[in-house]
Amino acid sequence: MTVPAGQLTALAEAIAAIAPLSSPADVALRDFFRQHRQLGQRDRAFVAEGVFALLRRRRSLTIHAGTSAPRSLAIATGLRELGLSLRELDSALAVGEQAWARDFKSRKPDLTAAEAADLPDWLWEVLGDALPAERDALSRAWLAPAPLDLRINPLKTTRDATIAALGADGIRAMATPYSPVGLRVVGKPALQRHPQFTGGAVEVQDEGSQLLCYLVAPKRSEMVVDFCAGAGGKTLLLGAMMHSQGRLYAFDISPRRLANLKPRLARSGLSNVHPVRIADERDARIKRLAGKIDRVLVDAPCTGFGTLRRNPDLKWRQTPTAVLELAAKQARLLAAAAPLVKPGGRLVYATCSVIPAENELIVEAFLSAHPEFALGDAAAELARTGITLDTGRMLRLYPHRHGCDAFFAAILERKR
Repeated sequence: MTVPAGQLTALAEAIAAIAPLSSPADVALRDFFRQHRQLGQRDRAFVAEGVFALLRRRRSLTIHAGTSAPRSLAIATGLRELGLSLRELDSALAVGEQAWARDFKSRKPDLTAAEAADLPDWLWEVLGDALPAERDALSRAWLAPAPLDLRINPLKTTRDATIAALGADGIRAMATPYSPVGLRVVGKPALQRHPQFTGGAVEVQDEGSQLLCYLVAPKRSEMVVDFCAGAGGKTLLLGAMMHSQGRLYAFDISPRRLANLKPRLARSGLSNVHPVRIADERDARIKRLAGKIDRVLVDAPCTGFGTLRRNPDLKWRQTPTAVLELAAKQARLLAAAAPLVKPGGRLVYATCSVIPAENELIVEAFLSAHPEFALGDAAAELARTGITLDTGRMLRLYPHRHGCDAFFAAILERKR
């Protein structure tokens, strides 16, 4: 294909808009498109693909290009990451740019290991300490776009029925390898207006996120709390696992996130979910539930490094200082959630991070400070539900091993 000059210009302008990384890339890109309403669907697709390709490979591309100029990075991204040829780009380039592009194609820069992996030095070193045997494979997996995972609503459909319904419209989907309610879609079809989505039969949810709910393992008549519910992806699956019975509280401090839950909740058909906006982890509404809750999920705010295939900007936006600040917050949230759990109840701590400071070290410190809790066995809990996945007593998921986002989770059982 021949790339129109306007598309390349739009990509360069989008790169310039997102370069400060002062907000999440998807938010900045959405704002960019709002300000450039003249861009058509193909233009937007080209720009979005180019922006996220650059964010995945920003470090090595900038070194390769020898500049951080947005126009040059747009050309470099097209040639190296989008697979465009010089001929396909030629008509969109000025004379001087054509010579620069030819020179770019011929360069072979020397890169350090961290530069080649497109990670900041500090994160490369942390991974070397935490996962020395898997650092290379994990960093390579992060450079590929994530697949589109769906989760069926078992109150409204079956997996086979959804596969057939999507297939009838030319959308290929297959069962995920671990989650019994998961589907992995081929390509990136638009699903927002598909009857399976609008009718609440499916939701977009990564398979790893689904598996966390099977560690919570709520029962029909129980009282359950999703302590950091966000937009409610896990909340909705927990509610379905409870067959819309019992009582499920969705706590969050953000009114915007809880507002995003409302339409999803309406589509789901669940009647047992109760969204609650809290001021912080010390909110009086939390304290009133002390000792009354059977299951609590704390999917804590984290660096999000487990989602770098989807959110590659995070590796450039997070810092070692942020890790320390998040770890302190995670410890506070876990400690605040613990009093909710009744004797014999369960607390599940989870993140989408791969850093021990956010994961194992948080759990170890919690168990040391709370002898009334004991570490459960994640592999055994999954096996009880027919899920054959053994990563040890704590759940550790990685894209290069399991095909889903990276997640960590630990079951903490309150002694009777």
